[in-house]
Amino acid sequence: MKGLLNKNPVLAGLFLLFFSGSLLATPLASWNEGASKNAIMEFVRKVTTPGGADYVDPAARVAVFDNDGTLWGEYPVYFQVFFIIDRIKQLAPENPEWKTREPFASVLKGDLKTALAGGEKALLEMVAATHAGMTTDEFDALVSDWITTARHPTTQRPFTEMVYQPMLELLDYLRENGFKTFIVSGGGVAFMRPWAESVYGIPPEQVVGSRIKTEFQMRDGQPVILRKGEIDFIDDKAGKPIGIHVGIGRRPIMAFGNSDGDLQMLQWTTAGNSGGFAAIIHHTDGEREAAYDRESHIGRLDKALDEAKERAWTLVDMKKDWKVIHPPKP
Repeated sequence: MKGLLNKNPVLAGLFLLFFSGSLLATPLASWNEGASKNAIMEFVRKVTTPGGADYVDPAARVAVFDNDGTLWGEYPVYFQVFFIIDRIKQLAPENPEWKTREPFASVLKGDLKTALAGGEKALLEMVAATHAGMTTDEFDALVSDWITTARHPTTQRPFTEMVYQPMLELLDYLRENGFKTFIVSGGGVAFMRPWAESVYGIPPEQVVGSRIKTEFQMRDGQPVILRKGEIDFIDDKAGKPIGIHVGIGRRPIMAFGNSDGDLQMLQWTTAGNSGGFAAIIHHTDGEREAAYDRESHIGRLDKALDEAKERAWTLVDMKKDWKVIHPPKP
């Protein structure tokens, strides 16, 4: 066999490709065959076929992804909330007034429902209290330490294992086809950047998210960036196209979300001259993950669900379209 391969370089090349797995690799292996998988692959084929009417230059192949509920879970609450809760408990001894001040008092009592009853106002107050008053480097270290030790309350798996295996495959598939992949999330940009590259293969500069105000200072002769207790930008709903415009500078040709918070991002993407692709991850699997949409307290999908049907956007049914939800346990 070795002699035959030495005499025939073409055969040798095919042999190496086959046994290296290149020919055996199956795109989107965790996706069931069906309309959703076909729609994704057909769009990618169209925009990457040189000479085709829909061909898009690699520089313009931008794909954006919401994070919570799209790339990883968000149930029973957004995962960043668990980080906030742990920070409140950690900082409580330095803030004795929190014992009687909402929403902090309810968090310390273990009553998350009451703590979050104040809606966005209460959440932003907790963010300001737990994410500020330190340098950006200090906050990066806090997040990095937390993400390596924290566990999901139901599965007891690290939050980084609560990602969606089919979406990890999709990220890889798009990058293999010349796309640049971005996160565009309502979550805190500084919360996501420390781990997004190791988990998703998305570097910090390709993460767009909500942020608090920062300030440059000199401390003991050293330059630092201080995180202040004021919200600077909310990258959600109508804020997402703004975040894309400012943070990316190109209109995406593919966008993936899961809730009404992603509606404007999907609208912006499909309004481009290239006729962009939009998809919604619909949480329909109450056994393997969670089933929720129109009436959910988290990741509500109502208006965007209607618009997806009207505009013929791809609606990914997690129960029907995905063979598995999360990666296998190590």
